[in-house]
Amino acid sequence: MNTPDPVIQAAWVAIVSKSRTLLETVEAALKNAGLPPLAWYDALLEIEKAGPDGLRPFELKERLLLPQYGTSRLLDRMAKAELIERRDCDDDGRGQIVCISDKGQTVRQAMWPVYARVLSEKIGDKLSPEDAAQLVKLLSKL
Repeated sequence: MNTPDPVIQAAWVAIVSKSRTLLETVEAALKNAGLPPLAWYDALLEIEKAGPDGLRPFELKERLLLPQYGTSRLLDRMAKAELIERRDCDDDGRGQIVCISDKGQTVRQAMWPVYARVLSEKIGDKLSPEDAAQLVKLLSKL
C-alpha cells in the first residue's frame, strides 16, 4: 500500500476538521435562532429554485447528494412543518412533485441572514477575496 505524504495527510485532516467546524457553527447559529437545520435550508433553496413547477424527490436527492431514505425523511419532516407541499405527478401515478410553500419561503429567507453571518465571520473576515478565490481553485482540483 502506498502511504500518502505527511503533507497530503495534513491537508486531508485540515479539510475535514475545518469543514466539520464550519458546519457545526452554522448548525449552532441556526438552532440558537430557533431555525431548522442546515439541510432544510439546502433543500428549501433547491426546491425554491425549481420554481412553481417544483421538482421530483429523486431530483432533489441528486442535487443534495443524499441517500433515498435520507431525502424521504427530510421531506417528511419538512412537509409536517408545512414548509413544502407535495402534489401528485401527472406523468407518474405513484410519483410526487415537491414545491416550497409560502411558509417554507419565509423560513428559508429567515435562515439566510444567520447562515450568511457565519460565512462572513468564519470565512469572509479571515480570507481576502483573492484568498477565497485561491481556495476555491485549489479545492476544485480535488
